[in-house]
Amino acid sequence: MSIDPPGLQQPRVDPGQRSGLVVVDKPPGLTSHDVVAQVRRLAGTRKVGHAGTLDPMATGVLVLGVNRATRLLGHLLVTDKVYDATVRLGSSTTTDDAQGEVVATASTDGLTEEAVLTALGAFVGTIEQVPSTVSAIKVGGRRAHELARAGEDFQLDSRSIRVDSIEVHEFREAEAGIDVDVSVRCSSGTYIRSIARDLGERLQTGGHLTALRRTAVGPFAIDGARTLEQLSEDLALLPMEDAVRAAFPAYELDEAQAVDVSFGRKLSLDLGRSGPVAMFDPDGDFLALYERVEDPDGVLARAVAVFV
Repeated sequence: MSIDPPGLQQPRVDPGQRSGLVVVDKPPGLTSHDVVAQVRRLAGTRKVGHAGTLDPMATGVLVLGVNRATRLLGHLLVTDKVYDATVRLGSSTTTDDAQGEVVATASTDGLTEEAVLTALGAFVGTIEQVPSTVSAIKVGGRRAHELARAGEDFQLDSRSIRVDSIEVHEFREAEAGIDVDVSVRCSSGTYIRSIARDLGERLQTGGHLTALRRTAVGPFAIDGARTLEQLSEDLALLPMEDAVRAAFPAYELDEAQAVDVSFGRKLSLDLGRSGPVAMFDPDGDFLALYERVEDPDGVLARAVAVFV
């Protein structure tokens, strides 16, 4: 069930007329689907989706696409993310966060900040990580968190993720253990709850997450995010052209190339980099995402997604 803050009931723009991204500062207690439902009403369109979920407990940057911009979201999922988190050492829970039941406790007497810093070093780099059992990963067609809450027994495979840095801001005694405030810069697909759990296992104290705030998704940072209350007053959409210029390298086409790109044709062109490149016509309109490919005929540019 969605929870509607006051003033979110009436659409603020004409249905189906505008496309772009909405960068939301998600409050605690709402699911990502709740936020999507509220923005659908504000935008007057069903065509709203999000780029990467946030748990109800978590707050911070949630990137939404409206109308044509929903097609960008799958490509935005590859971007890096930044989180602020608090890890509680001294206890483990069923969900690897504060919403679960405590299943084990251990003493943190004698645990030093130096020991925590050393242990955290093992999680920086490209590592194998087993997602939390209450993640949104599908197992046999069902979400892992649904199976976990139904009490079913299952196992998730590890996956390769990348953690660029973990910075410790504060190390302090808590009522039932030690709290460690950290910032984590990582690849998409990284579970911060799993880092908290695995850190506790490495230190033999147990560990879980007590707070999580996402401060950036790729180029979209918390200082540019708006609360649902602010969006109810002004549904500020980041236009498609601005969104893709922020998220992808850009290539300016000539008129002949722009015609070919609008039909998704390959170009005899070396984009000079891997990964999606945003293609713009001479008037500055965004046409498509293209990628560099090597072909028997040479290096070409091939369409990833066409938006016209």
